Amino acid sequence: MPYTPDAIRSLCLSTLTLPLATPISDAKVFTGRQRPMTEVVFLIAEVTTAQGHEGIGFSYSKRAGGPAQYAHAKEVAAAAIGEDPSDIAKLYTRLLWAGASVGRSGVATQALAAIDIALWDLKARRAELPLAKLLGAHRDSVRTYDTSGGFLHASLEEVCERADSSLAAGIGGIKIKVGLPESAEDLRRVAAVRTHLGPDVPMMVDANQQWDRRTALRMGRRLEEFDLVWIEEPLDAEDAEGHAALSRALDTPIATGEMLASVGEHVRLIDARACDVLQPDAPRVGGITPFLRLAGLADHAGLDLAPHFAMEIHLHLAAAYPRETWVEHFDWLDPLFEESLETRDGRMLVPSRPGLGITLTEQARAWTTESVTVGSR
Repeated sequence: MPYTPDAIRSLCLSTLTLPLATPISDAKVFTGRQRPMTEVVFLIAEVTTAQGHEGIGFSYSKRAGGPAQYAHAKEVAAAAIGEDPSDIAKLYTRLLWAGASVGRSGVATQALAAIDIALWDLKARRAELPLAKLLGAHRDSVRTYDTSGGFLHASLEEVCERADSSLAAGIGGIKIKVGLPESAEDLRRVAAVRTHLGPDVPMMVDANQQWDRRTALRMGRRLEEFDLVWIEEPLDAEDAEGHAALSRALDTPIATGEMLASVGEHVRLIDARACDVLQPDAPRVGGITPFLRLAGLADHAGLDLAPHFAMEIHLHLAAAYPRETWVEHFDWLDPLFEESLETRDGRMLVPSRPGLGITLTEQARAWTTESVTVGSR
């Protein structure tokens, strides 16, 4: 059957605030750089076409930035109305130029991410394929690790209890936070959790950029004995040279990239050989379109991939990466979507539902604080 051109009829943009049950603290709180996190702000994009096809996407901001994403998306969204939704790369460029005066990273592209992701969701739904299958999956499940239970506001007893629950639920690895001002306390927590888990459970640590180069090297050497899958964000996210030196000095793999907001910033990491595991975040780098460009570069460089947060999106992207990957399990977003992702035998299963396979709950609608429709329903 020949392709019949379609046209984007409307884009509904919404901002909603997801409250967190417990204030969340990582090392940035304990070093005084941030306050505990109490909520996550989401930008939701819902696209509808003249033929009645629909797609949904989202981006997010932890702490500041959510209102700015929403404001920018409202300003540029009209550039997509009337365009063929299949031409996602063309649309991305069109939207980028509509807001080019504020740059091509950060809020400027994170606002576009929700729209871009919605277009990919629409395309896969129209093809009646899960997004991973539309992209070309290398596997139907992805190794998964839990982060939700490993934050620094939790006691060691709580961390171990959450780890047990996660493993019992079919999650394969456990990540805990480090980066406290007292390095001895970091080591105590890591040793206790490793002892609790035993030697065979994959374990990661995440310093959230809170070490300087000297501390990172010293701690990295001390952490070698715990047989970690990786040490995450030991240094400032933009310190490519420091990460590269650390990668050369340690046997434990180095992972980073989640805080970078463009393909270009990740290219600097790749060119410097600054990590063993790249951790891009599709909503942060501007959507699925730039993520796929970045994934090609990472694969060419021989890097492992472990996308950050937003497992509802990243499960599909990780399944389409040529090398075996990890996807991060977070339960924070569970109240937003009718569907849940299945974990079994240490892996997260790609759902059979078309597109991303997500539908907003009534609770998500109730948390919506503002909404606007560009075009006509």
